[in-house]
Amino acid sequence: MILFEVGQDSAKQVKPMTTVNGKKVLERDIQKIFEGSLHEILGVHFLASEYATSFGGRMDTLGIDDEGNPCIVEYKKGQNENVINQGLSYLRWLLDHKDSFHVLCQQKGVEKEVQWDAPRVICVAESYNKFDTDTADLLPIKIELLRYQLFENGMLTLDTESYQKVKISGMPKLEAGNKEAIEPLQQTFTLEEHIAKGGPNSRKIFADLRERILGLDQEMQVEPKKLYVAFKMTRNVVDVVVQKPKLWLFLNVKTGTLDDPEGLAQDLETPVKIGHWGNGDYRVEITSQTDLDYVMTLVKQSYEMNR
Repeated sequence: MILFEVGQDSAKQVKPMTTVNGKKVLERDIQKIFEGSLHEILGVHFLASEYATSFGGRMDTLGIDDEGNPCIVEYKKGQNENVINQGLSYLRWLLDHKDSFHVLCQQKGVEKEVQWDAPRVICVAESYNKFDTDTADLLPIKIELLRYQLFENGMLTLDTESYQKVKISGMPKLEAGNKEAIEPLQQTFTLEEHIAKGGPNSRKIFADLRERILGLDQEMQVEPKKLYVAFKMTRNVVDVVVQKPKLWLFLNVKTGTLDDPEGLAQDLETPVKIGHWGNGDYRVEITSQTDLDYVMTLVKQSYEMNR
């Protein structure tokens, strides 16, 4: 990515930052930046740094997201680091030591219920090579690859590394009751499952809303979760819960920052905090009478904040 600083009538390229206080930027420097603002950057609540495992390895960053999914964050500075395999090894260990994670959450005062259906492995690197993306393509679980870049004006950019998972024909299917079957590391949720929860009206509204949201950016991703459907860029933009009579739309916008002159969105943080699914501090009830044109003015605000 090329970044420019714009003046009144000109633009000057901002150079990438390679040193901090005269020293080369190290993986630990990047880790400190992320851990200091982990929820702001990744939507993940920080739990521990350099979390030790019983086999001697240490997870760079361990956290939990707003949905309650455990999150392992690994940072890659050098080209030769096998950060994906390392993250998978830590995930396997974590799934075998769930009690340790629950204890850590209690120690940190985490009130949300831990969800083990879709734990996350997030890799953060300056760049990825073909071997990294090919590995991510063929894995049976989703690995999140994020690219960062630091700039001399103190700016940090973060982008999602694009890769398309490949379906391999001829692979044997695991039969129920097969003792040799490998327990899946992540449960897969489908868009069809969420749409099936709706009635005729809400399904039609969802189809219209989905088309509008995807039209905001060609990089917009649809990611079905256990409790909702996420529309995301680097971070979630909006989360949608499909119900028979209506939809609930959750905007990933902090309380007090949404421009909503019609007062359509409900603030879930003030004056009384309301527990909810999805990310962000606002929710919108959508029925067949709701003006979707106006709803999209709210969605666009979240898109600009989370793109």
